[in-house]
Amino acid sequence: MEMHSFVISVNAEKSRLFALAKRMLPEVPEYVLREAFQKRDVKVNGQRVGLDAHVVPGAEVKIYTRDLKPKQPLVRIIHEDENVLIVFKPAGISCEADAKGGKNLTQILLDQKPELSHEPLLCHRLDNPTEGLIILAKTEQAQASLQDAFRERKIHKEYTCVVLGTPSPAHAVLKHHLLKDAKRARVRVTPHESSETKPIITEYFVIEKGECSRLKVVLHTGRTHQIRAHMAFAGHPLLGDDQYGNRDANRYYKAKRLMLCSSRLTFEMDGFLNYLNEMTFACKPTF
Repeated sequence: MEMHSFVISVNAEKSRLFALAKRMLPEVPEYVLREAFQKRDVKVNGQRVGLDAHVVPGAEVKIYTRDLKPKQPLVRIIHEDENVLIVFKPAGISCEADAKGGKNLTQILLDQKPELSHEPLLCHRLDNPTEGLIILAKTEQAQASLQDAFRERKIHKEYTCVVLGTPSPAHAVLKHHLLKDAKRARVRVTPHESSETKPIITEYFVIEKGECSRLKVVLHTGRTHQIRAHMAFAGHPLLGDDQYGNRDANRYYKAKRLMLCSSRLTFEMDGFLNYLNEMTFACKPTF
């Protein structure tokens, strides 16, 4: 057996221990963790617990699992040079530390690549439940250049998602306004402009039609939860999105995760990173 351990933060939010364990141990497959909880091979401060266990702030957790076979690194490297790392971030990993705990993307990369002299630097972010391509810098100079390029719309991102229904027309550019509620960590789309809203522009192309359709999405603005909220506002929420989507439909289609992937990157860089302009980076979604 293998033993995995972690200490729960004293400020941990109330939740099921199993949900926290998935975040704290992203390298362990979910089915393996579930098996350990079902067998009560989990100890909290020395006491065995099962799937019904809740988080105990400050407690030490030990989880005993079957021996794990050697597998591919959790975060896949798509491209690496002296300036940048481009990686595929799996769903369920946060780009930055958050209140729910668990290793974030840069910490995982440092564990995978001990030859790195320091944690790679984030240049943009993907939500925890979103998978796909993300760019990190190895130097502060590269980070500043890439962040400037994002602000100037010189880095172009395409997403792939699955939505309920088939949007009509098959290609459209949606233009509305977004109101952010920071306290509730969510946003709301409205057709009306106000002093508190920001404009959003989302372009989509239907790739596959059906009861659930596959879309390519191009962002012309980059706002919090833009694709999720905008497509829900248009009547076609993303499959697996319990926050903005249709929970009954998600259960019906057994969609246990958000079906959204950052799937393509192209560049129009100036300066010393202009060699990236010759490259296109793409990945296939796991859904």
